[in-house]
Amino acid sequence: LIQFEKMSAKRSLGSAEYLKKKIPQNPKYQYVKTRLDTGCSLTKYMERLEEIKKNYRYRKDELFKRLKVTTFAQLVIQVASVSDLNDIESDGDTHRLDDNISVLSEPDAEPLSERTNGTGTTSVQFIDNNNEAGDAGLSPRSTLQSVISGVGEMDLDKTAEKNVNQKSAPSPRITDRPYPDCPYLLLDVRGRDEYDQCHVIGAYSFPIATLSRTMNPYTKEVLEYKNTSGKIIIVYDDDERIASQAATTMCERGFENLFMLSGGLKVIAQKFPEGLTTGSLPAHCLQSTPPVPGRSTQRLPSYPAENKWRFSAEDLNNIQIYLEEMLIP
Repeated sequence: LIQFEKMSAKRSLGSAEYLKKKIPQNPKYQYVKTRLDTGCSLTKYMERLEEIKKNYRYRKDELFKRLKVTTFAQLVIQVASVSDLNDIESDGDTHRLDDNISVLSEPDAEPLSERTNGTGTTSVQFIDNNNEAGDAGLSPRSTLQSVISGVGEMDLDKTAEKNVNQKSAPSPRITDRPYPDCPYLLLDVRGRDEYDQCHVIGAYSFPIATLSRTMNPYTKEVLEYKNTSGKIIIVYDDDERIASQAATTMCERGFENLFMLSGGLKVIAQKFPEGLTTGSLPAHCLQSTPPVPGRSTQRLPSYPAENKWRFSAEDLNNIQIYLEEMLIP
């Protein structure tokens, strides 16, 4: 047995230097990553640690809870789908109610003979100071009665214009309002200028300086969501520098349903470049891409954020696409 071990030790399958050699890499494909999930590996673990150090600021003594950007994206899609279903149901109920009113109003219509005084002429309707009779039945006698009662022709014209303006005033669109009974309240704790340049759709501007006020440091929306069952408050910023301070302060003041969006706009710019935000993302949040040989890098134009409270169908489609790329290997 000892002799056999000595013989096997002398036998060599090759030089050990071959094991130290690395596979040569083509610089043309160094930024291309495989989509095949081969399981856990040391390379993936080191990449994960590098990502945490780069994008997140974890602390051992954090009082607040964290919410992943991917989890928030899934929550956005669920809230939008439920809201769309409710809007469709409410529109259907409104149409049915209008149809019922029109059907009921037809038998109740007075015949023309009841509205005349028997001579075939329409009865005169006087107009008082409060204009209770409306604009119907205007005649020289009613105009005279209006002048006697102190209502002039100019006043009648103004009243008619006022009624027309009230009827033609556009009603606020559904997209201009937040989701009804939304389960989350999103707060942007950066400055107002940064909020106007770029923010997550549906977020309220809540600068961290607001927490330093001695009187009324919270808005009515914050007070409505504070420790409410089934509701959460989410704060975010660019890179967790300000949001962590705001979240810690609010947790110390009794907020138990507070979450911080992990990574802020920096991680959103990497994982969801389109769909979640409105406006131009800050330059320091954008990940620098390697220059492509033979192509000139053009700087994207900057544009301010829109006053959007709801996600459009295109936004939700982009969010869904990025989610599938990350969650489906």
